[in-house]
Amino acid sequence: MADELKLNHLTEQGNAHMVDVSEKAETKRIAIAEGFITMQAGTLATVLSHRAKKGDVIATARIAGIMAAKKTSELIPLCHPVMLSNVTIDLLPIWGDDAPATEKQASHASGPHPCGIHVVAQASLVGKTGVEMEALTAASVACLTIYDMCKAVDRGMEIVDVRLLHKEGGRSGVWDRAERQTAAVE
Repeated sequence: MADELKLNHLTEQGNAHMVDVSEKAETKRIAIAEGFITMQAGTLATVLSHRAKKGDVIATARIAGIMAAKKTSELIPLCHPVMLSNVTIDLLPIWGDDAPATEKQASHASGPHPCGIHVVAQASLVGKTGVEMEALTAASVACLTIYDMCKAVDRGMEIVDVRLLHKEGGRSGVWDRAERQTAAVE
C-alpha cells in the first residue's frame, strides 16, 4: 500500500489535538486565498454605484475579511492564535455576459465566472505556523458579508471557488495552485 497521508492534527490514537509548533523556526509566511460571489448584473451595478441600502458593500466586506483573519483561531478549533503582520483584501468586479455593454467596458477584470465579485485575500506574518486558514477565512467572510449586504435584492447569489492559491514559508516552502504555475510560465 502507498504511503498513507498522516494528518498532524490527530494523535496516534486518532484524537484531535493542537499541533506543537514550539520547535519550528520562525519564518516569513504568506498565504493567498480567493473566493467568488456570483450575482445579477443589476446587483453588481448597485454595489459599484454605492446604492446598497446597508451602505458601502466593498469597504464593509474588506473590513469584515480583515477582522475575520484576525479571529480565525476563535472560529477554527485547532488553529493557533497568530500575530498577523498584514492582511489585504482585493475585491474585483467581474461582469458576466448578461451585463449591458457599457458595464462590460467598465469592468476591471474578466474571467470564467458569471457576473459577481472576485475576492482575493492575502495574510502574512513572521512566525512558527502558516497563515493559510487566515487567508481562507478572510476570503470566505468577505464573500459572506457581500451576501448579507445584498440579499434583500438578490437571494440567488452564490459563494463559489473558495480556495488556497499560494503559500510560502516554513519547512514546506512555496506552494502554488496548478493554475498559478501554468499562468506564470505563459
